[in-house]
Amino acid sequence: MECLFCKILSGAISADIIYQDDRSVAIRDIYPQAPNHILILPREHIVSLAEATKEQLQTVEHLVEVAWQLARNEKITKTGFRLVTNSGPDGDQVIPHLHFHLLGGRKLSGQMG
Repeated sequence: MECLFCKILSGAISADIIYQDDRSVAIRDIYPQAPNHILILPREHIVSLAEATKEQLQTVEHLVEVAWQLARNEKITKTGFRLVTNSGPDGDQVIPHLHFHLLGGRKLSGQMG
C-alpha cells in the first residue's frame, strides 16, 4: 500500500477527518490554500477522474454530494467556494488517488488557491 490516501483511509496515517461514510472520507488539507480547504476522498482506490470507469462515476457523484454538504457545514455557500480535482501529470495531480479539493473562506484567485 504505497498510496498516501489509502494509508490515511486504513488508519496507518492520522488525519483531521471531518466527515466519513461507507463510500468517502473528508479531511482537512495539511497545506491549506484557503481558510477552508477540505479533501474529499473515495474509500475505493481510483487513480484519477480520467481513469474512473463508468461504474465508478456513481462514486464521483457521491463525492460531489459530500462536497455540497460540507460547503453548507462550513458556511461558505453564500460567499462562494471552489471544487476542483486534478487529473494526471499535466493536471498537476500529485497523489494518484482521486480526490476533490473544496476551497473557500476568502476571495479565490484565478489559480487553484
